[in-house]
Amino acid sequence: MRASRASSLTQKWLLLTQLCLLKDLVIRCVRQFIRRAKAMLLSQNVVVVEPAEISVVVDVKSSQQDLNSFQIAQVRIRDSVCIEIPVPEETPLLGSFSKQVKTCSVTEEDVTEFVPKISSGSYADKGSREYMEDEHICIDDLSSHLPSSFFRFPVPVAFYGVFDGHGGSEASQYIKENATRLFFEDDVFRESHFVLNNFFLQEVEKSHREAYRLADLAMEDESIVSGSCGTTALTALVIGRHLMVANVGDCRAVLCRGGKAVDMSFDHKSTFELERRRVEELGGYFEGEYIYGELAVTRALGDWSLKRYSSLGGSLSPLISDPEIKQVVLTEEDEFLIMGCDGVWDVMTSQYAVTFARQGLRRHGDPRRCAMELGREAFRLNSADNVTVLVICFTSSSSTPQRRRIQFCVSDEARASLQAMLQG
Repeated sequence: MRASRASSLTQKWLLLTQLCLLKDLVIRCVRQFIRRAKAMLLSQNVVVVEPAEISVVVDVKSSQQDLNSFQIAQVRIRDSVCIEIPVPEETPLLGSFSKQVKTCSVTEEDVTEFVPKISSGSYADKGSREYMEDEHICIDDLSSHLPSSFFRFPVPVAFYGVFDGHGGSEASQYIKENATRLFFEDDVFRESHFVLNNFFLQEVEKSHREAYRLADLAMEDESIVSGSCGTTALTALVIGRHLMVANVGDCRAVLCRGGKAVDMSFDHKSTFELERRRVEELGGYFEGEYIYGELAVTRALGDWSLKRYSSLGGSLSPLISDPEIKQVVLTEEDEFLIMGCDGVWDVMTSQYAVTFARQGLRRHGDPRRCAMELGREAFRLNSADNVTVLVICFTSSSSTPQRRRIQFCVSDEARASLQAMLQG
């Protein structure tokens, strides 16, 4: 009798131990599945906006023998993906528990998905110059600024620009007044099915390059902009967690990543070795720091009197309007972006500006005030040019980490069988 009871208790203890092992196995399988799925999604540049709810359904064939058959039937993610994981029909882990279930035990993991909440501020002052030739754009919610015929993005979209004119303000004003038409009338922004993947981002980049080209060609018409007038152009487009910066000229965009300055653009000037070499290979030359002794930048929109002169004889003009474009995926380390004209960068390094702005934002958290402080700091450091500064802040849209629910499910019949067995 005692031997029989001991044997029964031993069997129950083994069964409970194997149940625990089963649960651990399923959780490990799910976690491995999550890691592989995330790697696959990232490799395809697919953004998962909301955390997934994962349900593991256990299907165990009923049998009178102990511990003979176990199978994981399905893994579901928010009922939108169904992946079958094959398991051998016979496994020494679990005995007779049957059929699919509704009752589940749940474990939770902290999951942080950074979705930036965008706010911005700007400051512009002509300084000691007689005229103000800078223009800028700050649009924190682009969808609300586009006509109703345009596609409404399901993620936050923002657009910013700094345009530093020379030879007058005609060119910079033209770009500002026509920015939404130039940059967002392309078919890529009229699609009804939005998928933020690598293909879409490549199409957006192509669209931006075309916008710069069309803006430059429009200024060839003397009735629109004088041939002696031109402008630099620096734009930033934020789509969800993706930041794309395009630049022509010597304005600069700098990202603050964990307190460190990350240049998102390069100054197109004679001091930039790659640009100097490009100009000289196309037959151009510099007098001091000025291309043909006239212009301080090697890329610009407009300036058609100089472009026509430099392309005499059929050669390509070394003064071009093609933008350099850089894209990054924003993370929680990315705190804000500074965009400024050369009047700022003539007297500040990128790191100086980031450190200065970061200290100000930690004091008051106001991007408008921060932009004003940066502009005034540039004048204090004796900037002799017009000064335009934009500060775009990226903060998390939620203050608490989201949680992913992992459900381990067994059938009501299996629970009842286990309870009956344990009660003897």
